[in-house]
Parts: sequence; structure tokens; C-alpha cells
Amino acid sequence: MDAFSDLDFVVVVSEDAYPEVLASRTDIARRLGPLLSAFTGEHVGEPRLLICLYGPELLHIDLKFVTMPDLDRLVERPVVLWSRDEAIVEEALDRAEISWPNRDPDWFEARAWIWLHYGAARALRGELFEAIGMLAFFREQVLGPMLHRRAGRPQRGVRRIEAYGLAETRPLAATVARHDVESVKAGLVAATELYLELRADAPPRSAVDGMPQALLRFLGHEAEQAARP
Repeated sequence: MDAFSDLDFVVVVSEDAYPEVLASRTDIARRLGPLLSAFTGEHVGEPRLLICLYGPELLHIDLKFVTMPDLDRLVERPVVLWSRDEAIVEEALDRAEISWPNRDPDWFEARAWIWLHYGAARALRGELFEAIGMLAFFREQVLGPMLHRRAGRPQRGVRRIEAYGLAETRPLAATVARHDVESVKAGLVAATELYLELRADAPPRSAVDGMPQALLRFLGHEAEQAARP
């Protein structure tokens, strides 16, 4: 943790009280401190989550309201700060399957070329903000996780990539584009090249036919390369 960390709390609620607690969770959050704003986490597929901002000083706190059976699968083991019966909670955590949801090579390969083509099509149409957004999405969903995979870490998007040194940061930085069609095209080519390099670490069972050649032709990259002296 550091001065910029969020706080993530898992609130374990008895099943008979759960509907009432879920309906009043914003009131519960408001009683914890000076709540500035809060909303639920449907956008990340987690409606049990209440995302809160407290302040001043500003502090982001996530409150996830669950029941005891929900503790059977977790991405990491939480620390029990308080419980009416700590032994029961600890026993549930001991039985839990705890693992980060890493993606396999086939998951990346099935999506990478479709996402890259989408970004290329938007760039060529002139929808540069949309294409730039797709590059950011591709870093978060594909390149960042694969860089973490290469280093033997959980696939946590692009979180803390900068902390691991220039060897990981520099190739990823090449995929960051300005609001300029040539810059966006260069970012897409850099993303393609980095994906191919990282794919070689753990190849998929079946690579998509015709790639990357078809994508590069679509972008006009091969024609540009041939025209250079």
C-alpha cells in the first residue's frame, strides 16, 4: 500500500439479512465517514460492489457485500479485520479456491485480431478517438496481461507495469498514439508486433489464418514499407 492505494472491503452478510443490507448499502457507506459519491459496480459485472469516494482527504473505498457461500472462489485471500465469529470466516477462507483469473493463449488469439482490426477500421475512417480508445483497451486486455505472464506474475492488466522497468514499459509505450491518423496507425502496428512477440512465449493451439499480413495490408503498412528506399 501507498498514499494512492484504494481500500477494498468484503462485507460478509448473513443470508437472511442480505436483501435488506443490499438495499441500504449506500446508507451503510454514508455512516462510515464523509461520503462524497457512490455507485454500484454493474459496469464491471459486479452489482454487489459499491464504489465509494470519501473526503476530504480523498479516499477511494470499494465495499463488496457478499454472503458466506460467496467466499468459495476468490482472486486473493483477504485479511479478516473483524467478525462476530472469526473462526467460521477463516474456515471458509481455508476451503476457498483462490486464484487470479489468468487467460490462456487461445483466449488472447481468438480476440486479438478482431480488436486490432476494429481499431484499424476506426482509424482509417477518421474516428481517431475511438481507435485510440481501442489501443488502450488492447493494452489493458491483451498486452499488459501478456507482459505480466512473461514475468510470471498474475495478469493484472497494465497495473504497475511502470514499476518493472524500461524493458516492459518501452514496447508498450510505442502503442500509445496521438490524435493523428499516422500516429494511430503506428500504434496499431506496434501493438501487432508486440502481440506477436509475446504470443511466442506461449503459442495458442491454433493461430488465426492470414494474420498479421491481412491486418497490415488493411492498414496499408506493407505498401508503405515497399515504397521506402
